[in-house]
Amino acid sequence: MSPGQKIVIYGLIFAAAVLFLQAVTSLGKQASRRVRLANDRLRRVAKSDSEGEALGRLRRARSMNSDGHLAGLNARVAQLVLQSGLPLGPYGFYYACLGLAASMGMTGFLVKGTPVWAAAGFTLGSILPAMVISFLVKRRRKKAVTQLPEALDVIIRSLAAGHPVPVAMALVAREMADPIGSEFGIASDEVSFGSTISAAVQKLSDRVGHEDFELFSAMIRLQERTGGNLAELLRSNAKTIRDRQKMRLKVKAASAEGRMSALILNAAPILLFICVNKMSPEFYGDVDGNPIVTYALWGVVIWMIIGNLVMRKMINFKI
Repeated sequence: MSPGQKIVIYGLIFAAAVLFLQAVTSLGKQASRRVRLANDRLRRVAKSDSEGEALGRLRRARSMNSDGHLAGLNARVAQLVLQSGLPLGPYGFYYACLGLAASMGMTGFLVKGTPVWAAAGFTLGSILPAMVISFLVKRRRKKAVTQLPEALDVIIRSLAAGHPVPVAMALVAREMADPIGSEFGIASDEVSFGSTISAAVQKLSDRVGHEDFELFSAMIRLQERTGGNLAELLRSNAKTIRDRQKMRLKVKAASAEGRMSALILNAAPILLFICVNKMSPEFYGDVDGNPIVTYALWGVVIWMIIGNLVMRKMINFKI
């Protein structure tokens, strides 16, 4: 290989390395940009002309009116939609229930051809959205509680640097991801538009619906009425919340054996019944359709439900 060819090859290798580093740097910049816009409120602010317009749209999407209060036909349903974080609006939940109930009821009637199956499908379609939203509320609430000590640390450092409380809340809204980033962002906007800090934090607690946020709200109200070093109060609040989270994890670990036992005791009879029917369908052939056996099976189901309730009471601890 001639020296000229080597120079060309080395030059191409250098150019490829430079392009590779530039690509990695660009990806890093895009990732940091995504982190800065990591919550729904910031994305809405980026798309709107003002923070007030973004706040109004976010409130409407979360089933609230222009004043930040619940909107819709039922307060309980509006509270679930609000705490779930889903952009369903005041009536989206009802549309979802009606559409799913009608589709599942029609499917049941077309498949089985009887009104009973149509009614069963309609009932299941009516309650399924509520079950899904309740699950999403619990998951979002758990994530928000996990983020709360970190958010309090950000506020404490901001207060120690001499910033006022609204600026510290805005810093949490700008730096942290959903759900707590958007919640603190809404609270910060409400303070900017004339609300008191205690009222904004109380609404934040209502939007999440957890006792740790209620403790944080009570701490803000106490400091507002009696005075004192807010940074030190929040530091003790963050420590209390972390201790409560550690205790929840300890309780979860201590009750793991009971929960696994309940799972095995529930799954074993069902799996055994299915395996016997698949491997030897004639095993229950002599008693299949016997009313006594049917009543006995229903009795077994009822006793399993009672056993589940007892075991749930034994392993369910409130912190």
